[in-house]
Amino acid sequence: MSAAVRAAVAAALLAGTLSIPALANGNGRVDTRSGMKPDLNDPAISGDFDYGVCRGTDPDCYHDWVGDERENKVLIYTRTAGPRHANLGPRLAAGLNPPLAAGNIVQNSLIRWLAAEGIAADWTEDVTRLSNLNRYKAVIFASTSRDTLQKHGSAVDPALAINTTTSAHLDAAKTALRQYIRAGGGFVAIHNAFGTEYNWPWYEGLLGNANYYDHGANQDGTAVVVQGDSSTAGLPGSFGFKDEWYNLVPFPTAVKFLLRVDEDTLATKRSTHPGHGKFHPVAWCQYYDGGRSWVTTLGHDGAAFTEGSGFPGQAAFQSLITNGIKSAMGLVPFCTTHERKRWRPWDRD
Repeated sequence: MSAAVRAAVAAALLAGTLSIPALANGNGRVDTRSGMKPDLNDPAISGDFDYGVCRGTDPDCYHDWVGDERENKVLIYTRTAGPRHANLGPRLAAGLNPPLAAGNIVQNSLIRWLAAEGIAADWTEDVTRLSNLNRYKAVIFASTSRDTLQKHGSAVDPALAINTTTSAHLDAAKTALRQYIRAGGGFVAIHNAFGTEYNWPWYEGLLGNANYYDHGANQDGTAVVVQGDSSTAGLPGSFGFKDEWYNLVPFPTAVKFLLRVDEDTLATKRSTHPGHGKFHPVAWCQYYDGGRSWVTTLGHDGAAFTEGSGFPGQAAFQSLITNGIKSAMGLVPFCTTHERKRWRPWDRD
């Protein structure tokens, strides 16, 4: 291979127009088969659902109706309506940008990492603050849990059920998030954002036709870059990391896979779910219902968010998260690919 060809290949990998597996198998497609029977990575088995939207890696599924009105800012949302990861620290007070404690590791780290890139951040765990989202270039769900978008504690008085003055709109945040995405907003899901809004099909689609099922032990493993992308730029081809390595049902479809874990490096592959065998994804991206969605199941340990902690793969994780957020914001190319996949209801046979 000549120097010129090598340079062209390197540039294509960085831009995401050529995949690492394409160099290996020559067909330009990522082989997502698990090698297991039954193959739970097969959408015919795990499910490939109609969410009533245009989604996939085709930019035609994207439209920005807000444009320059968005500030160079993100909203970090960490409300938990169920289990709470230790790295989120103590629950935050109501309102926007409440005081943070040292134990709010995820929030502090994301704010710090983005500030280093010239990106401002607001943060909240107040569900009523998920409104007027169009000012943000991305909304980040970091280890939220369960029905995080439900306004709990607001009893509905049957006598007021048809009274338009009542404040008992319990899921206004759902509407706000969906309208934001439909206007071209960016969405980032980190770790237990996959343990969120289980029974809301639109949100499952936002995650890439994927949802958390279970995980094995919190353990060391080897993460492997699947395809070149703005969010994986600068990462080594593989690196050690420690996480819970979520198993998924359904299995993601019509997305660009970015990172996987080599299951052969895991001591405990599962609890109930049999695992994903030869292809276990941990990060991917897609256009969805007009917006951008960049997601990763990684991020269990507080040390992964702490520079200088000695945590395996910390620097690579920080780079992945920071660049993933920037791509969802549209600051760098988003989810570029040689193969434009699109899932639209009217395209289906």
